[in-house]
Amino acid sequence: MDCQQRQKRIRQLVKKANRQRKIQHKKIDLLCNDMIEAQRDFIRRLDSISFSAHFYEMILDARDISSLFYTAGKLIAEQMPGTNVAFFLRKNTDFELHMLEDDEPITLDKHRLENCFTRELVNDICQANKVCRLEDMPAMGLEEALMPLSKISAVTIPIGQNGISEGFILLYRSCEQKLTENEINHILTTTSGLYKAVCRCSVPSHIDC
Repeated sequence: MDCQQRQKRIRQLVKKANRQRKIQHKKIDLLCNDMIEAQRDFIRRLDSISFSAHFYEMILDARDISSLFYTAGKLIAEQMPGTNVAFFLRKNTDFELHMLEDDEPITLDKHRLENCFTRELVNDICQANKVCRLEDMPAMGLEEALMPLSKISAVTIPIGQNGISEGFILLYRSCEQKLTENEINHILTTTSGLYKAVCRCSVPSHIDC
């Protein structure tokens, strides 16, 4: 084999080695990214478990609906800074509204979203028995003229069990800090315990627990 052939052979081997190295680097990057995402997901799950455990521990001492929702609202507001928290509970043909009176993270022309909820809207959201986002609510009866909806990020989370919602949590804040799926999932982990606490504090009650 002459010198030119050897050089050509070497160049081919170098190119092949470089291609294999690039492929290997891509595989390592994918593996690292998967490991990082798995670690992030694990941390998110731990955060949810930790928050749920703390939430349940704190609401155990509540002996009436008002103190229950006040405690729950405070815990949620601490977990989600800048968020308005309100609780709606169906009662016979009407509903009860519970909110943190001293908590006003958003001022929207002095109007509050929870004050725009009618009996029909509350009933429709309860019957939907799912996480409802702000864009779902006008079809359920929320009058858009009452609030600057484009400035708000909002969601309702059902309170109930066995496919029946007896109420819901309303969360909303400025759309500049949109509610995230991770935050919503955190609150979803608390609803089973919150419903049981509502049952305990509502006895005697119309709610079938």
